[in-house]
Amino acid sequence: MRVLLFGTYDARSHPRVGVLAQGLVRHGFDVRQLNAPLGIGTAGRVAVLRQPWRLPGFAATLLSRWGSLCVRAWRLRGPGTPDVVVVGYLGHFDVLLARRLFPRATVVLDHLVGASDTALDRGEAGGLKQRLLRRLDHAALSSADVVVLDTDEHLDALPDGHRERGVVVAVGAPDPWFVQPASREDGPLRVVFFGLFTPLQGATVVGEALALLGADDVVATMVGSGQDLAAARAAAGDLPQVTWLDWVESDRLPALVADHDVCLGIFGRGPKALRVVPNKVFQGAAAGCAVVTSDTPPQRRALGPAATLVPPGDPAALAGALRALAEDRTLLAARRRAARELAERAFRPEQVVAPLVRLLRGSPR
Repeated sequence: MRVLLFGTYDARSHPRVGVLAQGLVRHGFDVRQLNAPLGIGTAGRVAVLRQPWRLPGFAATLLSRWGSLCVRAWRLRGPGTPDVVVVGYLGHFDVLLARRLFPRATVVLDHLVGASDTALDRGEAGGLKQRLLRRLDHAALSSADVVVLDTDEHLDALPDGHRERGVVVAVGAPDPWFVQPASREDGPLRVVFFGLFTPLQGATVVGEALALLGADDVVATMVGSGQDLAAARAAAGDLPQVTWLDWVESDRLPALVADHDVCLGIFGRGPKALRVVPNKVFQGAAAGCAVVTSDTPPQRRALGPAATLVPPGDPAALAGALRALAEDRTLLAARRRAARELAERAFRPEQVVAPLVRLLRGSPR
């Protein structure tokens, strides 16, 4: 079966599409890519909502990338026509084009989360904007034959009429994350947090927890930037044991994370935060870190006893969990081993794509 990964996705910023590609190849699919990265991520798209004068520039960039995709798609006619077209993450617009370019293919949208839901998480709750984004979500979902979500909660949140075409495929971890983890018998507990500092991630909760730890035997590396960065830094205070890095290249990030004992997940309390299992917990587990994240139904289901789970939005509980790991090296070693074993067993690309593979092989198209 010929599969085409299609769209303006950026695999370096959002490795999800790489997981799908690796997994499908290992299940025997003939996988190719037709990709023209847009270069505008989630933050840039939210900026367009907040500053409408950016819309013409966004539209011009999108149309330019679509022009490239159309020319290259034309060359695939005949024997190279795909049976399945998988539209990569953030493909709310791209799936509309894919449906028209490949009318006979099974179109799969890696939806994960709606545009309206993402805007709400970033504080964009305006009535008109939300109506427009809900229409975009509806159009995107209607253009797909298969809608891929990452959790049962996101599947349940799909509007009526679309849910029956949904399939849950966990985020998983790309191969480069399965690196050799660091091994230390002593020294301070090394903790890493990385992400876009959105409300979902609860970076301010992490900052407050670090402040509560104070001079305890814990050092932390905070990687990334975003809307909550300033608040997180203010909450942590001027702690010498906390290092702040604005950016780490994606190919260097797995080794950096593996050099730590603990990988932090998310700690937000908003509706979206309660429905997701973030990429960082899959990646941190693959890198051999103990995972500490919020105790929510999807994370509890995905991680079980292999992680330390704390109540969402509770810096005291997070500080207590880190302190316990710092004081008990046996517990830390057990948590790290359990996380890596779970990742090997369930988070590799070929394992997470299995539900999609079963659906595609049973597809009438």
